[in-house]
Amino acid sequence: MNNSNSDLWDKIRKQFDSAPYPNHPLDKSPKDEVNALYTHNLITSYYLRNQKVIDTKNKVILDAGCGSGYKSLILAEANPGAKIVGVDISEESVKLARQRLEYHGFDNAEFHVLSIYDLDKLDDQFDYINCDEVLYLFPDIAVALQAMKAVLKPEGIIRSNLHSSLQRVSHFRAQKLFGLMGLMDDNPGELEMEMVVETMQALKDDVNLKAATWNSIYEGENRQENILMNFLFQGDTGYTINDMFAALSSADLEFIKMRNWRQWDLMKLFKEPDNLPAFLAMGLLEISPEDSLHLFELLHPVYRLLDFWCGHPQAAHSFVQVAEWTDAKWENATVHLHPQFNNPDLKSNVITSVREGKMFSISQSLTLTNDLIHVDSSMALCLLPLFDQPLSMMSLVEYWQKLRPIDPLTGEPIEKVKVFELLQKLLLVLVNFDLIMLE
Repeated sequence: MNNSNSDLWDKIRKQFDSAPYPNHPLDKSPKDEVNALYTHNLITSYYLRNQKVIDTKNKVILDAGCGSGYKSLILAEANPGAKIVGVDISEESVKLARQRLEYHGFDNAEFHVLSIYDLDKLDDQFDYINCDEVLYLFPDIAVALQAMKAVLKPEGIIRSNLHSSLQRVSHFRAQKLFGLMGLMDDNPGELEMEMVVETMQALKDDVNLKAATWNSIYEGENRQENILMNFLFQGDTGYTINDMFAALSSADLEFIKMRNWRQWDLMKLFKEPDNLPAFLAMGLLEISPEDSLHLFELLHPVYRLLDFWCGHPQAAHSFVQVAEWTDAKWENATVHLHPQFNNPDLKSNVITSVREGKMFSISQSLTLTNDLIHVDSSMALCLLPLFDQPLSMMSLVEYWQKLRPIDPLTGEPIEKVKVFELLQKLLLVLVNFDLIMLE
């Protein structure tokens, strides 16, 4: 590491020693944060890559750049039975992380004051590595990815993210402005933060920089954290999708999927995706994942983070997409409810839907999608036994026939083949939203 990089890391370390991030109270619990638990559950990314369900018990998970340990706590909650290892260069942050996991009763966790460059000193291999809101601080992101890859098990998965240079362009302009004013020469404190507030308040509301970046959160209760992490953030750097893929290639890692991949659907940007101009339709016919994502960010750069999963090359299991399954595959399938959605609230919603004969709204129960998806109460019924255990497809068919033996349209006993077809349609919808997983 050269002297300029060493100086930058020293500034970053000082910033997080004086203001550990995130600044959540010790007793704050993520148990009700279904989306965060879903993202941090190893089962989610493992299923996306392999179409197989994995047990988290005895898995070893690294939180690389753990900060004050809130994400480490989410990882512990989301992955029952897993060992959590956290590292960070800020000693004060590591102290808080250790206290946080102990406070919430997780004794299978350990924390170290350690750089990601030195992960090999842990003498351990990991099933999952979470590197959240950290990678963009490295002068060479490929080197940081290589350091994580070196301690990743053959089937392991890395989740990391980068700041988008296109979405965050106004904040980078603000950082340059406050850098010119000398507010980032050393570790920013109260004086520097006050100068940011006074500068932005002095500007007219229609001045582009203020209109694009400033809002009430920078003058509220958590203003210190918000200002530091946006306007006075040491080492903050922006990247494009092409930069991300170039770094993955340099580190010899294989892209799996964007963490919020549904929101990166290029076709959803068009009014009529099935009726595009011929030249556009032809151009998009065989577009690569990288090019599709890059086009999306050029057209609609609305996501602050380029948040992705990756792993060793050729580690994915080969499988047939569920939409292409034959009836024989369906007959031998096992249906799992995603563990992060196996919760009392969702079960209560399903029971209410069945009991009152109302439509069951998937989008009401999950905030992972903006799509409005509704399921008829008679079909939602088949979800209930999955809250207790995974079941075979044919067991669900029998369950349906037992509880709803009469076809409401004909008044005759409902045929097994019809129930089978109805379940196929329902499960194809539910697997699309990860409510259930099919093996």
